[in-house]
Amino acid sequence: MGLVLTTVAGLVVWIVLWALGSKGFDAFLITTALVLAGATLRMLVPFLPGRRE
Repeated sequence: MGLVLTTVAGLVVWIVLWALGSKGFDAFLITTALVLAGATLRMLVPFLPGRRE
């Protein structure tokens, strides 16, 4: 669920930046960075100390 929310937030940021005059590709790179950060954290959380799942 967290990855879905991260993706939606990234797309909202993309649309807002694009509407404010930023280039579409530049805003999309920010969205991609947010989604990659969310996916990386999702993969790393089970390996953190103190997590037993």
